[in-house]
Amino acid sequence: VQLQASGGGSVQAGDSLRLSCAASGRTFSNFGMAWFRQGPGKEREFVAGIRWTSGNTYYADSVKGRFTISGDKAKSMVYLQMNSLKPEDTAVYYCAASTRTYYSDSSTVYDYWGQGTLVTVSS
Repeated sequence: VQLQASGGGSVQAGDSLRLSCAASGRTFSNFGMAWFRQGPGKEREFVAGIRWTSGNTYYADSVKGRFTISGDKAKSMVYLQMNSLKPEDTAVYYCAASTRTYYSDSSTVYDYWGQGTLVTVSS
């Protein structure tokens, strides 16, 4: 199982970026997918999640209204559209997949992780 994240970069505050995560190696149609991030000197934190079976999406309070998670099951792709970026959004962003049948924002229930893509937001 492989997750490949891409789309990071350096932007100005207020700009937008779209991150992509390509999944391969098995069928992810019953999985939960999520984005986490880890900023400088910070612990990894949940950003957004989506469950394929229900289509439900979940967001951390810090990104609600600015970030949107979406996916394409047929292509095994997950996206994170990030608008109105702030300097505090600076982090390495990781996509993750969970085989659990329930939703969780805890990193401990995610079984597979991508390599991370760096997002830097300057003021």
